[in-house]
Amino acid sequence: MLTLTSPVETPFHLVPAGAKMASLCAITAGLIAVSSPVLLALILLGTVGLMAAGGRVFLLQGLRLLRPLWPFVLIVGVWHLWTAELGEGAVILLRLVIVVMLANLVTMTTRLSEMIGVIERLTAPLGRIGLSPRLLALAVALVIRFIPVLAERVGQIRDAIRARSPRSPGWRLVVPATLAALDDADHAAEALRARGGLG
Repeated sequence: MLTLTSPVETPFHLVPAGAKMASLCAITAGLIAVSSPVLLALILLGTVGLMAAGGRVFLLQGLRLLRPLWPFVLIVGVWHLWTAELGEGAVILLRLVIVVMLANLVTMTTRLSEMIGVIERLTAPLGRIGLSPRLLALAVALVIRFIPVLAERVGQIRDAIRARSPRSPGWRLVVPATLAALDDADHAAEALRARGGLG
């Protein structure tokens, strides 16, 4: 699986994982109350500044992680252009980009083991009703790690189909992408078993 943690050391690597995740939740909730495109644009500039504090390589890596957003940006932008509600569209898109950038900042500067530890502590009360905090934490961690892997795999499958046919892949992506996901899940399960399982 890919790791999202950046090898470029930044001051944010020294901040405890719990503090970063709590700040992300608080800022995300706070953005709901902000409806001014100008203010949101200033917040976005501040977010870019935070990323830039890690250096040019770190900033470029963070910006590359925004590429999967372009279909959503396109759909929201076209819809609000059609409905002549450009202000509302700008607010939605600015909020989206800010939150994703901040989430990327957290994942790029937080080791997976630290995230698992935080999630285990937060879900510890669920152990009283029979749910394992460790399993829940591992499930969240696997989702975080597998999303970029699956996105890359789908891109490879799309390129392979396009190399064989001038037509758009469309629905033909579904079956190979599903099989690739199942194959990756099988490999992850084998790796877990080889390391002693979840017991």
